[in-house]
Amino acid sequence: MTITQLGSPPGVPETVTDALRLRVEKEPDATAFVFLRDGEEPEESLSYRQLDRDALDRAAALAAAGLSGRAVVLLYPSGLEFVRTLLGCLYAGVAAAPVQLPTRQRGLARLRRIADDAGTTTVLTTGEVARDLQERFGRLPELAGLTLVATDELPAGAGDGFRGGRPAPEDIALLQYTSGSTGDPKGVRVTHRNFLENVAETEELWPSGPDAVVVSWLPLFHDMGMLFGVMLPLCSGVPAYLMAPDAFVRRPGRWLEAVSRFRGTHAAAPNFAYELCVQAYAGKSAGDLDLSSWRIAANGAEPVRRRTIRSFTDTFAPAGFRPEAMCPGYGLAENTLKATGSPADTEPKVLWVSSRALAAGVIEPAGGPADGAQPLVSSGVAVRGTRVRIVDPDTLGECPPGRVGEIWIDGPCVADGYLGREAESERTFRARVAGEHSGPPHLRTGDLGFLYDGELYVTGRLKDVIIRKGRNYYPQDIELSVESAVPGLRPNCAAAFSVDDGTAERLVVAVEVDGKVLRGTTAEELAGLLRAAVHEGQRLTAEEIVLVRRGALPRTTSGKIQRRACRKLYLDGELRPAAPAPEHAS
Repeated sequence: MTITQLGSPPGVPETVTDALRLRVEKEPDATAFVFLRDGEEPEESLSYRQLDRDALDRAAALAAAGLSGRAVVLLYPSGLEFVRTLLGCLYAGVAAAPVQLPTRQRGLARLRRIADDAGTTTVLTTGEVARDLQERFGRLPELAGLTLVATDELPAGAGDGFRGGRPAPEDIALLQYTSGSTGDPKGVRVTHRNFLENVAETEELWPSGPDAVVVSWLPLFHDMGMLFGVMLPLCSGVPAYLMAPDAFVRRPGRWLEAVSRFRGTHAAAPNFAYELCVQAYAGKSAGDLDLSSWRIAANGAEPVRRRTIRSFTDTFAPAGFRPEAMCPGYGLAENTLKATGSPADTEPKVLWVSSRALAAGVIEPAGGPADGAQPLVSSGVAVRGTRVRIVDPDTLGECPPGRVGEIWIDGPCVADGYLGREAESERTFRARVAGEHSGPPHLRTGDLGFLYDGELYVTGRLKDVIIRKGRNYYPQDIELSVESAVPGLRPNCAAAFSVDDGTAERLVVAVEVDGKVLRGTTAEELAGLLRAAVHEGQRLTAEEIVLVRRGALPRTTSGKIQRRACRKLYLDGELRPAAPAPEHAS
């Protein structure tokens, strides 16, 4: 690690800590972060001066413990202690690896795998969490050997006179662990420069301005929550109102009420969150809200749904929400986060294409919602130094226009690689198009898509595609057909995947249901309705429909279904149905 003495930061920040110190110099008492208790009332706030002081207290303790230049795990409930400690780690030159709080032994096992992968036994947390973990899991081997440090119980003023160092732009700021669809999380090495470049790209597409306010419920340990909840507001000097993810999930209207009350201008979420908001306001007026201040509603998912955009816009138009505020985008942890986005003040573009041609990997534009056509929502454009290319994943040659291929990215936001996985980093972060021997390497995203009129359209995950008789079927389309088939099914409740029974590939769709959905119908009838919806939507036979209880399907830290993990549970006999569902009669 390259260290220079702490002092006045340069006029243009080169690191995240430079950005904080510039804020302290320019507006020390301005509000930096506010945490909303239960997603509603302000519980705690931090000015830039307070954040800097508290971060230095934690940095001094970390440096005194000999942790500079090493890694630690961050294990925090929603709140501002996470932000204080993250900045403390950056001041002390400690690579932080944020992890979700474990509620069950499976989560504890993930925590241990991440700590082992990061090469650390130090877990920074709160006193309350440390005591709770010891009480619930203290006798389990996953917790053995880990040192839990309660940063909220460190003495105030410990950082007075702390003379740490300023990290270099290429130093690791964060180890962002991917969710890992097979239970094997990988630590993405994100540098200070990566964060500042991603914020700069975000500002170019979605400028903040002097009246900007961020409102976020996204988990801070996740890449989208980290960028929109911490880095963007901090580096852009924008106050951020944060709430716990479970406060949003329990009552999605809290997010919209916070945007209304605190005059939020920037708020981001995956596509399913916008669907939950629409469901929450079904049958009632949104007129009590005032969403006229909302300029950037970033929607990041693979893919963004036209139906969701239309229903959200229609539902909340009476509250002042403008169609051009919806800004679809595409990103991933390996690119820090955002790679492309729909420009501000521009309604999302929708391209109708032939479903039959798309199944063959060919883009044939259609005039509209005619038979055999489907809508795809643009994920926008790349800006500044980021470049997107579409590459054949088998030949590694660049795809001609009008063809679906793997999305490859190069630019300053591409992270440094995976921690301790040089061979995998070489394959993923330093790929080259066939025949090209010079120029920058590329990040292989594993996502499929195409470029049309300079904009990126994401069609799905490379490894999730279901192939039948030479045609490609995207599981998210099958899942949408299922979720739309029966009233009461929640968004993001289904996983479609194929299995080989030794003679042929079979399509399995696992669907989360609860008592409300099953009321008035049998499991057999419900499975029949879902199977018919798949056939009508995709002209495809679902050989098995598995009905499971709510919450049974594994998800990423951002709430997306992990299809390969679902498939593994199914094959291992662990995806147990909530009620029996019949096999398809052939």
